[in-house]
Amino acid sequence: MERNNILSADLSRVETPCFIVDKTLIEKNLRKLKEVKDATGCRILLAQKAFSMFSLYPLISSYLDGTCSSSPHEAELAFEYFGKEVHAFGAGYSAGDIDELCKFADHIVFNSFAQLERFKDRIRNCGRKIDLAVRINPEHSEGAVEIYDPCQKNSRLGITISNFREDLLPEIKGIHFHTLCEQNAEPLVRTLEAVEDKFGKYFSGLDYVNFGGGHHITKDGYNSELLISTINRFKNKYGVQVYLEPGEAVALNAGYLVAEVLDIINNGMDIAILDTSACAHMPDVIEMPYRPFIIDSDEAGKKKFTYRLGGMSCLAGDIIGDYSFDKELNVGDRLIFTDMAHYSMVKTNTFNGLKLPSIAIMDDNKNIEILRKFGYNDFKNRLS
Repeated sequence: MERNNILSADLSRVETPCFIVDKTLIEKNLRKLKEVKDATGCRILLAQKAFSMFSLYPLISSYLDGTCSSSPHEAELAFEYFGKEVHAFGAGYSAGDIDELCKFADHIVFNSFAQLERFKDRIRNCGRKIDLAVRINPEHSEGAVEIYDPCQKNSRLGITISNFREDLLPEIKGIHFHTLCEQNAEPLVRTLEAVEDKFGKYFSGLDYVNFGGGHHITKDGYNSELLISTINRFKNKYGVQVYLEPGEAVALNAGYLVAEVLDIINNGMDIAILDTSACAHMPDVIEMPYRPFIIDSDEAGKKKFTYRLGGMSCLAGDIIGDYSFDKELNVGDRLIFTDMAHYSMVKTNTFNGLKLPSIAIMDDNKNIEILRKFGYNDFKNRLS
């Protein structure tokens, strides 16, 4: 994380909690993704499930080829603000979902052949040209955390080879698979071995194969050369277009969450209560579990003063983690959490009626613009 950008910005007028996304760092990531595109001719989609900051869609769309959507709402957002290809995948669709997607999507990917058969005529009679595809499950796990492993035992995601319907191949233009989660190119190579072994005989008649997301392309040390050679080998072998749909790679290390210390208490150790919440504002801290980095902090005991950082909700487990600092924390101090652009704003909630963090953007000159503030109506309008 390039911390100098945020540390040299004027945070005095930023009301906390607040997500701040650094536009310069977003564009740095996009340039890396474009290098892969230029070297392979592949097409890269923004996975909106990770990053749906539509105020940046004009910038992102100048580098990438479209979006992938996990719901009709995401598809509509992409259609409205991105202006390029809209791919949609859902584990299951209702008839109403399909009718909504028919207004916005260019590609609809099905999780089963049963859903493809149920809705293919409805889609083809909708008045728009929409390509159909299916998601496969190569039954090859690369995920380290089961909750994020699409190929875990008894997974609900993707069609296994035993359930593949060769007779329905004429109905589809593409095949999609997804096994990775924040991983390098080597796991993709291993995945492709399993994919090609099971499903390779079906690829040559397709328009495209989508390698899914989870590619950590913009992380330092990522093996871009291996990714590029792998894509080019695959395209040359099967004569298909290759898609990638990273989400995290677009926004990796490009955002912050600024929070303030509300209180310091002691119960066997010093505990700082912040105006943010693990369960409401960064649920991956509890789900993964995940330990976010805080600028000028270290692990407990590494620096002079150690604190347990707690959220402001009533959940007993609303704990961000134990951190140490060179100086004592005081009420009013600001803490800056890093890498808080992806899987952050899209996962916040209003548990306890907590106010959602504001959303801001920082430009090349370190100017911070508040794009959105949230209040009571945002909480109330989700209820009845």
